[in-house]
Amino acid sequence: MNARRFLSVLLLGVFLFATLKPLRSQTSNYEFNDSHFHLTNNIQEGPDIRDFLNMMGTHTGRVALFGVPLQQEWLYPVDGDRAPTYYLHSDAPLYYYSFTDAAIAMAYKSLTREQQARFDPMITGFNPTDMYAADHIRRVLQTFPGVFTGIGEFVIHKEFVAAKISGQVASLQNPALDRILDFAGEAGLVVILHNDVGIPLAKEGSEPAYLNQLKALFKRHPNTTIIWAHMGLGRLVAPPQGYFSELAAILADPSFRNVYMDISWEEVAKYFAASPEATKALADLMERFPDRFLFGTDAAAPRDQSTYLKVFHQYELLWKALDAETSRKVRLQNYQRLFDEARSKVRKWENAHGSGASN
Repeated sequence: MNARRFLSVLLLGVFLFATLKPLRSQTSNYEFNDSHFHLTNNIQEGPDIRDFLNMMGTHTGRVALFGVPLQQEWLYPVDGDRAPTYYLHSDAPLYYYSFTDAAIAMAYKSLTREQQARFDPMITGFNPTDMYAADHIRRVLQTFPGVFTGIGEFVIHKEFVAAKISGQVASLQNPALDRILDFAGEAGLVVILHNDVGIPLAKEGSEPAYLNQLKALFKRHPNTTIIWAHMGLGRLVAPPQGYFSELAAILADPSFRNVYMDISWEEVAKYFAASPEATKALADLMERFPDRFLFGTDAAAPRDQSTYLKVFHQYELLWKALDAETSRKVRLQNYQRLFDEARSKVRKWENAHGSGASN
């Protein structure tokens, strides 16, 4: 081979390596990966996924992508011509909307492979009180092989929401939930679980209503990777007395090594941006357990980039308070580690069960 031809082959090899290298390994240039994002809202509307890619821009590397599994009903006797678009806009019930999984899958499949590498779609359109819910998740994997990385966000106890859902009330002690988490562990699916730590406007000094049941659930599923959405907080569920000590005890206990915390949602960020002391308390906990926290926006159907980035900017003082290594893990690296591992496990499960396919 002459020198000119050798150089041409060498340059071609370098080009192919650069273009075929997975995008997920190149997220270090972004500000954050988003562990919690809803492409749609409570009436299944939202931006086109390509418009959302433009919102991500150079800020966001990868996103855990899901819809909203709970559809707000529009009941004319309740709301008349005023069509509700959010669960707090109406007294009408919510119901589980399973088509959200197919909609997310098709949006993902419409992208180029390079664009797909920036998303980790999640299955969320199931009823966690239904003993057949695990079968729904299995069917979604078999129908859309090569697409999904996990399940969630799905809700058990959530202020205002749980009471509005038609049918049986979800419970942390329901065997249907155990079947879901068992299957997630089998298939390697990462789980994003929403469950408030306590009841809204709890009496000061009272025990967090759901904490013991949550810990029991976590312990029953040691082989399932579980991200506890919002660290159990909400609009009217503030950090209870002894909150950081309780979290530290969970994170320090080897029995809970499968449990991670996400700090998504503006209603959660408000607690830790309220004072320097609150910011420092969270920063100190993160620096003790830097591998166990993930940042997410919890944006739902954002209309523009500024709306999408709102929560990231709410945490500006937190990013400044953290040491550089912890900040990088919370914003970027913990996401990459957990979701890369889940991607690999789910693809292996699909291949072993006759549903694997390149996408």
